[in-house]
Amino acid sequence: MTPALRVSGLAKSFGNVPVLRGLDLEVPSGSLLAILGASGGGKTTLLRLLCGFERADAGTIAIDGIVADGTVDGRPVHLRPERRRVGYVAQDGALFPHLSVADNILFGLSRAGRRDRRRADALLELVGLPSAYAARPPQALSGGEQQRVALARALAPGPRLVLLDEPFSALDAFLRVGTRRAVADALAQAGTTALLVTHDQSEALSMGDRVGVLRDGRLVQVAPPSELYRHPLDGRLARFVGEATLLDGEALGGIVTCALGRLPASVPVPDGRVEVMLRPEQVEPGAADGTPATITAISYYGHDASLTLALAGQDAVLLSRIGGTQALGLQVGGQVRVAVRGPVVAFPAGPVP
Repeated sequence: MTPALRVSGLAKSFGNVPVLRGLDLEVPSGSLLAILGASGGGKTTLLRLLCGFERADAGTIAIDGIVADGTVDGRPVHLRPERRRVGYVAQDGALFPHLSVADNILFGLSRAGRRDRRRADALLELVGLPSAYAARPPQALSGGEQQRVALARALAPGPRLVLLDEPFSALDAFLRVGTRRAVADALAQAGTTALLVTHDQSEALSMGDRVGVLRDGRLVQVAPPSELYRHPLDGRLARFVGEATLLDGEALGGIVTCALGRLPASVPVPDGRVEVMLRPEQVEPGAADGTPATITAISYYGHDASLTLALAGQDAVLLSRIGGTQALGLQVGGQVRVAVRGPVVAFPAGPVP
C-alpha cells in the first residue's frame, strides 16, 4: 500500500545554516506519526515544506503517491499549498474572532459548502463538542475547545494529511491531557493520516502510533512509543526520550557489570566497554541486598515521587521513581539500598553520531 506521506532525502538550509539534512520518513495511511525534537531543531521547517510554504533545497515529498516537491520525468515540481489537500492546526488554533465557530469550521470550503451547517454540526460532534457551540464566537470557548474547533476546520475539506504544529503547548496541564485524547480520537474516527510535531516527550509517546526523533536535521529513530522508550538507539537518545541514568560498565557474554552489580542485557551488546541505561522505574530502593546509596533529593508528585540517589563511593547519581506512599517515610540524607529491576539496555561506549 502506498504510504499517505513519503519524504526522501529532504534538505533545507537558511543561508549557511543547514536545518534538515537528507531527512527520510513514511507515514502509513490512517496513522499518526509524532515527530519529537528539541526547540529550534527543524520541526516547523519540516511542516512548512510539507505544506508548500517553503521550497526544499533537495529531496522529494509525495502525498498519497502524488509528488508535491521533487522531480517528475526530469522536471522540477512544486505544488502550490492549496493543491496539496493538507490540513494544518497551529499552536494557538488561529481561529477568526469575528466569525462564529461554524463559520470558522467551514471557512475553507466552497461557497456551497459554507452553507452546509449540518457539516459543521457533524464535525463538532466528531471532535467531541456539542452542536450548540456552532453559533458561538471562538473566544467564548476554552483553549482546549478552541483547539478542537481548529482540528474540525482542518478536517472539513477532507484533507489527505493533517499537520499538527505543537497544538497543545499553550494549554494548561489539565486541558492538555483531555484535548490530546479528544484530538487523537477524532483523527482515528475520521481515518485521517496525521503528523504531529512536538518537543513534549509525553505528548509524542501518548499520541503517536509511531514516534520519530529529529536530531541534527535527520530522523535518527522511528519506532512504536514503547519500543522507542525501552530500546532507544543510543545514550543521547535515551536521555532525550524520558529520564535515564547512564552508568559506565563492561559487557561480557550478555551480562553487563557496573556500579550496581552484574545485570542481564535485554538485547545483545558486543563485549567491551558500555554505557548502561537505567530508567527511573527500574531503580528500586529498599532492597535488602542492594547497593548502598544516599537520598540527595525528593520530588513528591502525589501519585508518585522521584528520588535522586548518590551511590556510596561512586560519582554516579541515580534517579528512582516510586509510588507516592513509598516516599512518605523517606527524607533527604537518608540511607537506602538500591537494586535494579529487570534486564537493562547497554550501548557500546564511544562517540554518538
